[in-house]
Amino acid sequence: MSAYDLLIRNAEVVRPDRPGTERADIAVRDGRVVLVAAGIPESDAAETVDAAGRLAFPGVVDAHQHWGIYSPLETDTAQESKACAQGGVTTALTYMRTGQYYLGKSGPYEEFFPEVLRLSEGRSHVDYGFHLAPMTREHIEEIPRLVDEHGVTSFKIFMFYGGHGLHGRSSDQSSFLMTPPGERYDVAHFEFVMRGVQKARAERPELADRISLSLHCETAEIMTAYTRIVEEEDRLTGLAAYSASRPAHSEGLAVTIASYLAHETGLPTINLLHLTSAKAMDAALRMAGAFPHVDFRREVTIGHLVADVDTAHGIGGKVNPPLRSREDVEALWEHLLAGDVDWVVSDHACCREELKFGEPKDDVFVAKSGFGGAEYLLPALVGEGRRRGLGMDRIAALTAWNPAQRFGLGSKGTIAEGYDADIVLVDPDASWTVRAEDSFSAQEYTPFEGMTLGAKVTDTFLRGRHILRDGELLGGPTGRYVSRPSAAPHA
Repeated sequence: MSAYDLLIRNAEVVRPDRPGTERADIAVRDGRVVLVAAGIPESDAAETVDAAGRLAFPGVVDAHQHWGIYSPLETDTAQESKACAQGGVTTALTYMRTGQYYLGKSGPYEEFFPEVLRLSEGRSHVDYGFHLAPMTREHIEEIPRLVDEHGVTSFKIFMFYGGHGLHGRSSDQSSFLMTPPGERYDVAHFEFVMRGVQKARAERPELADRISLSLHCETAEIMTAYTRIVEEEDRLTGLAAYSASRPAHSEGLAVTIASYLAHETGLPTINLLHLTSAKAMDAALRMAGAFPHVDFRREVTIGHLVADVDTAHGIGGKVNPPLRSREDVEALWEHLLAGDVDWVVSDHACCREELKFGEPKDDVFVAKSGFGGAEYLLPALVGEGRRRGLGMDRIAALTAWNPAQRFGLGSKGTIAEGYDADIVLVDPDASWTVRAEDSFSAQEYTPFEGMTLGAKVTDTFLRGRHILRDGELLGGPTGRYVSRPSAAPHA
C-alpha cells in the first residue's frame, strides 16, 4: 500500500504566512496534506502530478457568492460550482435569505434552511456553506439554533433593502422581502439583528470569534434621491449613470451607521462587504479608528479591482454596489497594498442573458444586478497583483487564509500538514483573453470580456481529489456542505 494517495511534485508552494515561494512537493493522504518537503519519492504515492514549477496556492475560499438568486438553487449549485473549480475556488460561501429570488418564499429558517440543504446536496463540485440573513424577528430568535444545529455562523444585513429596490428605485418592499405584516426591515431591525448575533456569541464563548455579521452598506434614501436626479438630468447613461445613482457617499454613510450600531450593541465581529470606493474605504478606516474594540474586516471584489464604468463590457457590469470610476479602482488598490483589505471575493451571482437585460436592452435601470466571476478571481488577482507588487503570500491570505479564519473554516486556508488538501496550480506567466464562451458558468456574457489576465489556473484539487486538470473538469460533483466552525488541525 502506498504511503500517500497523491503527490504533487515540483511546485512553488505559496503560503499565507511565508514571504515568497518554496520549491517543494506536497503529499496527501485521506484528503489532508501530510507532508510538504523537497524530494518526496514518487514511489511512495499512488498518484503523482508534476506541477512543473507552477505556483501552488491554497484553494480559494470565496466568501461571497449568490447561488440560486436568478436560477433554481439546485441548478446554480451544479453549474456555478464548475466555474468555481475553473477559477481555483474550492470552498464557496453563498448568501441566502427568504423573500423574492432564491427560493421565493418566506417563513422560519427551521423550515427554509433544510430545503436549502436538500436542494444543494450532492450537486456541487466544490465544498460550500451558507451565510443567512435574518429578515424577520422570528429569524433573529432562530440564530442560536442555526449555529448549533446547522453550523451557520455568519449572518447578513442588506442595509438598503428596506427602502430601495434590488435593481433600482422602488416603493414596494413588503412583497419583495415577504416580511410579516407590521414588521419593517429598517435600522431598528438591523440593531436587533446585531443584538441577536451578539447574544449568540455571548452564550458560546468558545465560538464567539467565529460568529460574525456582514453588512451590505448602502443608504436607501440617498440612492432613491440620486436616482431621481440622474434620471431627470438625463446626462449619463450605462454604468456611469448607475454609479451616479448610487453614489459613493451612500456607502460611507451606511458604514458609519453600521459601525455605531456595532458599538451600541457590543457586537465586535463586523464584516463590511464589497467596499467599492475611496469614500467607502475612508469611512471604514475612520470607524475602525473610532471604535477600536470592534474587529472590522473589510472586503473588496475582484470586479471592483479590475473593471470600472468605462472598461467593463457593457451594462452586463451592473452590480450592487456599482462599478466605479478608475480613480476609485486605483484607490482600492492603494488600500489593498497598504494592508487595509482583509479578503477579496467574486460576489458571483450568475444572471443569464434573458434575465439580465430588460427592455430596452441598453437601459441600465431595467437590467438586473449582479454577474458571475469566480472563474476569474484568482487569475486576475495574481496577474494584476504581481504587476503592482502584491506578494504571493498576501494573495494566499486574501483569498484563502483570512476568510477561512473569520468564517470558521478551520481545516482550510493554507497548504500545511493536517489541513484539507485544497490546492490550486497557477501558471503565473500564462497571458490569456477573457471570453464568456470559455467559462463553465451558465452566464453567456461577462463584464470582463476582452480583458487580458496575466495568470491562469490549470489544476484544482479538492481534498486531494483532482477536479480540474489542464483546465478541464474531471468527474462528477464531490463537494460537501461544511458545517461551521470546522476544527483546525491539532486543535
